[in-house]
Amino acid sequence: MTRKRRALFTVCVLFVVLFAAIGAHAAEKHEDPAVESATELFKWINFAIVAGAVLWLCLKKAPAFFSGRAAAISSAITKATSAKAAADAQLREAESKLANLQVEITELRALSERESAAEVARLRATTQNDAQKIAAAAKAEIEAAERAARLELKALAATLAVDGAESLLAKQLTPKAQESLISSFVKSLEGRPN
Repeated sequence: MTRKRRALFTVCVLFVVLFAAIGAHAAEKHEDPAVESATELFKWINFAIVAGAVLWLCLKKAPAFFSGRAAAISSAITKATSAKAAADAQLREAESKLANLQVEITELRALSERESAAEVARLRATTQNDAQKIAAAAKAEIEAAERAARLELKALAATLAVDGAESLLAKQLTPKAQESLISSFVKSLEGRPN
């Protein structure tokens, strides 16, 4: 128990004892006026002692108790004042942010529109570049196919010419014509030096 509680407990016990004594004394019946007068004097003296003790206890302990309570209340008021100031600062900050929110939203929308326009332009440029590359690749492929077709056509024409010449030669080359060719070849060889 703290000192304050002990002192309060002691005062309460004294009051209980005093009231018990007064009650017990009142229960006794005295018929003698001198005894009654002494009893009455005893009651007033007892009351004065108890009242003096209570008054002394209040005057001794009350200032410290009340100054402690005043300091605690003052500290709580100071803390509450600083907390209120901090809350007001937060409120002002939130209100200023709310006021600037519409401006920030407008800025963000403008920024996103610029970025999306730039992205669209970039995609168009990339698409156009890819289309040009595809067109160039297709043109190169067509030219390569054309060259291959021309070469194939030349080879086919050469084959057809050889086949045609062969069939013509086979028609025109009779056994008699063959003998005359061979004899003319042999004569041309005879005239040459080895």
